[in-house]
Amino acid sequence: MSENPAPIANPATASVLSCGELGLAPIARLMRKYHLALVAQPDNGSIPGSYWGAPEAGLIGRRLFVRDDTPVHSALHEACHWICMDDRRRRSLHTDAGGDSAEENAVCYLQILLADQLLGFGRRRILADMDAWGYSFRLGSAAAWFAHDASDARDWLMERGLIEESEQPTWRVRH
Repeated sequence: MSENPAPIANPATASVLSCGELGLAPIARLMRKYHLALVAQPDNGSIPGSYWGAPEAGLIGRRLFVRDDTPVHSALHEACHWICMDDRRRRSLHTDAGGDSAEENAVCYLQILLADQLLGFGRRRILADMDAWGYSFRLGSAAAWFAHDASDARDWLMERGLIEESEQPTWRVRH
């Protein structure tokens, strides 16, 4: 990526794009490509399977739980955990996706690629939203990490058949 997103002036008060603002239908269509069901939860209710608690997305089995105020980047992040984990962990998945740091990096990389599949979201916005939400990368921003320090994550995804050389998703999950 050659262009960094414009920095957000005050990350503590920055607005990130929510599932409700984007619309649940495009997210649900994207999740169906991976046989993952998007389950909308009522406003102000708890989110089943949320590791960090609401408004963060939650995972239980083949279900991704969100509310309208769930950040889109959170929904993509949790979905990418499901895509990147092995079958054994996927079968018993409830709340904690587990995995090691290499897999976590791959999850972050894949969520950035999948952002381009959502009209009205895209790579530039997810990178800004990740920074605003507090993701931490040693190069100082999600964009710098993605452009200059994520080749290991890209390789991890390619070795497991989750993305093509062109960085397009294969629409498969890890086995």
